[in-house]
Amino acid sequence: MYVKDGEEYFIVDAHVALWDARPENQLNAQGKQFIDCFYDYHRNLSPESELWTYEEYLYYGAERLMRDLFVDGHVDHAIFQPALLSAFYRNGFGQTEEAFALAERYPDKLTYNHCWDPRFEQAGLDRLRRDAERFHLKGVKLYTAEWHGGSRGYKLDDPWTYRYFETCQELGIKNIHVHKGPTIRPLDRDAFDVADVDKAATEFTGLNFVVEHCGLPRLEDFCWIATQEPNVHAGLAVAMPFIHTRPRYFAQIIGELLYWLDEDRIQFSSDYALWTPKWLVERFVDFQIPEDMQDEYAPVTVAQKKKILGLNAAAMYGIEVPAGLGLAEATVA
Repeated sequence: MYVKDGEEYFIVDAHVALWDARPENQLNAQGKQFIDCFYDYHRNLSPESELWTYEEYLYYGAERLMRDLFVDGHVDHAIFQPALLSAFYRNGFGQTEEAFALAERYPDKLTYNHCWDPRFEQAGLDRLRRDAERFHLKGVKLYTAEWHGGSRGYKLDDPWTYRYFETCQELGIKNIHVHKGPTIRPLDRDAFDVADVDKAATEFTGLNFVVEHCGLPRLEDFCWIATQEPNVHAGLAVAMPFIHTRPRYFAQIIGELLYWLDEDRIQFSSDYALWTPKWLVERFVDFQIPEDMQDEYAPVTVAQKKKILGLNAAAMYGIEVPAGLGLAEATVA
């Protein structure tokens, strides 16, 4: 829990990862391209005091993750959102077994989401059923630009994707987190386009579609979709660090999201380990829309910050919030 100026904030980091991009796990040149691009985002958008070395960034391990999130980072609960990237990494990029073992060991602190790819068709559906039981899944993370054989991406409105959504509904997996943000080399930018969110959200109203990275750089497209689809939510991963490098741009992002979606459908994410949550939480609590922008964007209230920083994701995942810090209290704050 983070406390500032007498206000207490329950923090849920809704998008974290435990990855292994060391050379021995890289399957090909694309594996190095991917992690190098990740590191460029980290290096270019982080305060100098928060920079990691490249070697640290390749693999940081469970012990450091627990320290960075729960000892130093103000986080009360975090949700793993793994990317498989099996075309680039021998044992996958997101470390399923290590992450799930941590979530099993610390269920009060960690939730494990898994991933699926509709291009595996029936075999993948069978695997999803086994994974749902083993991992106790409440959510999944989809990477629509991932390579598979000769394919360099898929759509949320593809027929096989719909079959996977139907299975998710059947299995009670309600939360669909989708990377719809900046491209990462060597993936294709257009494979992350947000247009297919519209159709899927309309067809599957019983599912929550959390659009990670809030569609950047297609923020306007995302907002027009989300305002008409009440089951579409915004994840702030990648948007958050602009609070440091381009605070007025971040003000525009959060201002647009609050205008179109309101504070109930926006979730804080550090995107660890691209960035560590400590400085992002602290700066967001201190953040305010610049005065000369407030004729277009309303000031961000404490109640809105509390919802965004943790209460929205807690409500979606059924995470217990300490007495006095819940949504009802935040609403009247």
